[in-house]
Amino acid sequence: MRFGEMTLLPFVSEVQSNMAALCRRALLITGEKIGVNISARGLGTSASLCRRAPPLGPLPNEDIDVTDLEALEKYGSYPRYVRNAQEASKKTHWWRTYKEYMDAANPEKDVELVDIGLPFRRGSRLQEVRQRNKVMRENKLNPELERATRLRTLKVPLDRVREEWERTSGPHHIRRLADHYAIYRDLFPTAYFVPRVMMRVRYGDGTDDASAVYYGNQLPPSTAAAPPKVSYEAEEGSLWTLLLTSPDEHLQDGNLEYVHWLVGNIPGSDLSAGQEVCGYLPPFPAKGTGFHRFVFVLFKQDAAIDFTHDTRTSPCTSLAERSFRTVEFYRRHQDVMTPASLAFFQSQWDDTVTHTFHTLLNMREPVFEYEQPPVYHPPQRKFPHGQPLRYLDRYRDGKEHTYGHRY
Repeated sequence: MRFGEMTLLPFVSEVQSNMAALCRRALLITGEKIGVNISARGLGTSASLCRRAPPLGPLPNEDIDVTDLEALEKYGSYPRYVRNAQEASKKTHWWRTYKEYMDAANPEKDVELVDIGLPFRRGSRLQEVRQRNKVMRENKLNPELERATRLRTLKVPLDRVREEWERTSGPHHIRRLADHYAIYRDLFPTAYFVPRVMMRVRYGDGTDDASAVYYGNQLPPSTAAAPPKVSYEAEEGSLWTLLLTSPDEHLQDGNLEYVHWLVGNIPGSDLSAGQEVCGYLPPFPAKGTGFHRFVFVLFKQDAAIDFTHDTRTSPCTSLAERSFRTVEFYRRHQDVMTPASLAFFQSQWDDTVTHTFHTLLNMREPVFEYEQPPVYHPPQRKFPHGQPLRYLDRYRDGKEHTYGHRY
């Protein structure tokens, strides 16, 4: 595109540069007035920083010749145009989103999910607004708080922030994370629950945040070698069940899980006084299989439960006995059991997994390797101008790459 004999691109670039210089000068002048040193920070515009990439395929109406619009096909009427537009919208295009592809591959996308969690009764909205307004008035009348805010010395207690988060939006955030990691899909098909009870799980001595279990964080198997410390708020006289399972570890059937820990009839939050249905087994993600999910599920009981059918031998070193399905376990006891809390982490192979297989499970350690697809060799070109040669990488087998030169 030209304007007379001069292209517009240098003109636009010059205007952008001038605007950036003016904005920077204005910021420097403002910084001098308020006593802030911002001379060390640069300023850039979005137009100068953006990088345009070619599209992945043809764009809509790319084949239309805009210089000769009169030669285009005329629809003749609006209903005929609508019919053609609807037919065009049903065609498969390259810009279809990832969600549409996943929905097409999931036959249960239209199945309505069932909420199996604890009931929730929200308090009065009027009382919440009054309490918030009261706190705001007290903060405005507090001179120490105002001075600390003005001098930027105010320290926000993170414990109170976490408590407020757990009381308000935390359960819904945890549910979204569990849905993102497909926890409900693999443990409770066609069902879900909102974690109404906050559960804290920590390995080790319980003081290191790096060994805590959150919602999808990564922990090595060496950290989870011993049973963790689990705490939660429980009413006096209540009974609970704690489950630790892995939906990714099973070596023979992808639809089964391995139960790593199961404690039932827990009075309050005292795990030591509960019935250990299945002893603790450290995570053992096989080498070459990537990250595995390990999920803690806390159930609230309405009465004591007979776990005779679920009890494993102690110590349980047979993977066949540890084969497990959370949904079947829940269906057997759903009349007196309700899922109330959730926490999960990810883990991949390290040296302690070898010890678990050889010592605890008394079996040979399985090792997996990804099968690489056959290498695609594009047809050779006589004069590959502007392209890397890399002849050895393209036309000979081998895992080590030998990079060539560029023309």
